[in-house]
Amino acid sequence: MIIKEKVLMAARFFMAPIVRVMLRSGVTWSEFADLLKEVFVDVARREYGRQGRPTNIARVAMITGLSRREVTRVRNVLSGETETQPTVGSRISQVLTGWHTDPDFCAKVGEPNTLAQDRLEALLKRFGGDLPHGAIIKELKELGLIQESADGSFRATARHYTRTKLDPDIVRQMGVALHDHAATLAHNVDRERDEAARFERVAVVENLQPRYVKNFAGLIEERGQAFLEEMDAWLSSHAAKESGNASSGGVRTGVGLYFIQTNTRRGKQP
Repeated sequence: MIIKEKVLMAARFFMAPIVRVMLRSGVTWSEFADLLKEVFVDVARREYGRQGRPTNIARVAMITGLSRREVTRVRNVLSGETETQPTVGSRISQVLTGWHTDPDFCAKVGEPNTLAQDRLEALLKRFGGDLPHGAIIKELKELGLIQESADGSFRATARHYTRTKLDPDIVRQMGVALHDHAATLAHNVDRERDEAARFERVAVVENLQPRYVKNFAGLIEERGQAFLEEMDAWLSSHAAKESGNASSGGVRTGVGLYFIQTNTRRGKQP
């Protein structure tokens, strides 16, 4: 149990920046939880089977803690046998959806009515759940999703929202980078691995004088880029020759560097 507790403490710590991105992008805990269910089931099926076969439903349920019924549902979603059901979005998303689709609050789908205060309260009562209406209205205003007129009425200015507009390619690269680093760490802590530990090191101090942070960032830009270019040249010279559109027996291999700086208050380290 000590190892399990340590793993959970580590997960709580490393998930904080990921959750920060989720919240900025309008992803709710229920949406993320559904995604994690799929990952748990997928990994359990692929990596805990016997004799090269996918793990059966009963064993996946035992390993993951999910019910057999839920494992079956998630397995069917992963295999494409059933369509993924839309998860319940944030309260703000639900309010906007209701405003744009419910005939009580829109002229027709996609054309939300301008609402007086009492009608906005009715909208929030129907779609805002148990959250205080004042808090929802304040959030809608701060996000620029509604405008209040001089007469006290409200107009919706957006159909959907995310807290920040991220470059899709940067988001994709974030997923790749986190996956690659996590895969190396997972390999190194695996007691049953049949290969040597992979190189993974950090150089960090807890009390660098603030005036030197910019200097260090510049040093990493210069020296790190030079190092990566050297590694890229080596990798390219040893890459498997391509045959048609597929490489002949190649293995995805490489190295990554990242700058470390923590300006916000962190949680307790594991």
